Amino acid sequence: MSELKKLREEINGIDEKIITLLGERRKLSKEVIEIKERYDFPLRDKKREAELLGKLVALGKKRGVDSTLIKKIYSEIIDDSVKLQQNYLYKISEQNELVDGKIVVAIQGIKGSYSYLSSKKFFKESGKKLEFLSYKRFDEVVHSVEKGEADYAVLPIENTTSGGINEVYDLLLHMTLSIVGEERYEVRHCLAATEETAPDKIKKVFAHYQAAAQCSNYLATLPDVSLEYYADTAMSVQKIKEENNPFYAAIASEDAAKLFGVKILRRNIANQVNNITRFLICARKPVELDLRIESKTSLVISTSHTPGSLAEVLNIFKKYDLNLTKLESRPIIGNPWEEMFYLDFEGNIADRKVMRAIEELNPHTRFVKILGSYPKNEIQILTNE
Repeated sequence: MSELKKLREEINGIDEKIITLLGERRKLSKEVIEIKERYDFPLRDKKREAELLGKLVALGKKRGVDSTLIKKIYSEIIDDSVKLQQNYLYKISEQNELVDGKIVVAIQGIKGSYSYLSSKKFFKESGKKLEFLSYKRFDEVVHSVEKGEADYAVLPIENTTSGGINEVYDLLLHMTLSIVGEERYEVRHCLAATEETAPDKIKKVFAHYQAAAQCSNYLATLPDVSLEYYADTAMSVQKIKEENNPFYAAIASEDAAKLFGVKILRRNIANQVNNITRFLICARKPVELDLRIESKTSLVISTSHTPGSLAEVLNIFKKYDLNLTKLESRPIIGNPWEEMFYLDFEGNIADRKVMRAIEELNPHTRFVKILGSYPKNEIQILTNE
């Protein structure tokens, strides 16, 4: 046991060195972006990134470290470095008027919800104090920002398991806010209860309907269990805490379970391993993006009611070499068999090429609404392979 203890102490020491070195690397990344901004250098050098990964993989082979592990670790490190530098140029909190130097965020749900957790992740580099306003409905979240009660609205728009959230898509059409950012949050659903109860003894599960859909396979394994929908995952945990019934459970995050002091019966119960929700961050004013920031623009359009109009729209994006990352259709309320289209594409509205493309959409559309340009959250890391 003394030998094992000694080895563990050595491992702990190495881990501490790794964390210290990562902190030092981040400081250097901040110094790099200050120089890049001063001399107007490009934000990224993708060739250098690929060469760096190649050298590290070769070094890993010499040291007996699997190349897959090296790529995974350093892709995350480079991703963090790029986002750190991107945020330096972005300075979101400085581009929208804030009161008392704090950021007021409106969310659907309460503390511990996935909207709450993704908000903390998005604003972590702002250096500002976060204050949350919680609402039951998405339209209340939007209206609170439109009325000036909150600075930002954080809205879930789609999930890799359950798909798009139609209610939010419909809100985007009518809201006066602009999309100023996006965040991807890895959802790790847990089954939680007030006591260490065997899952097959659970009689009722409280869950948000989206969470229940994302965990349908696991729920099917629980015999004689009833399901009750709640407005929010964290509220589901709050409910079982209030009921204090050992045979009641909730589907929520591990953070929410810890927040309310309940037990986790099972972790990672979602149907898919990579269960990711994409959130939109919206504000009253659009942001001006440095052209060096890898950006995305969102539009909602209604095509003219003629054959091939959607194909003509798509050809315009091809003509200007703009990569479409999302195309979602929604029915137009009151106009049977007619649809609107929500589009995301890689590009910045400040780029003249992007503006020319949008202008060319007009003959083939009945209306075009620019929802906003914002930094891409997902950074593509290139390799030599």
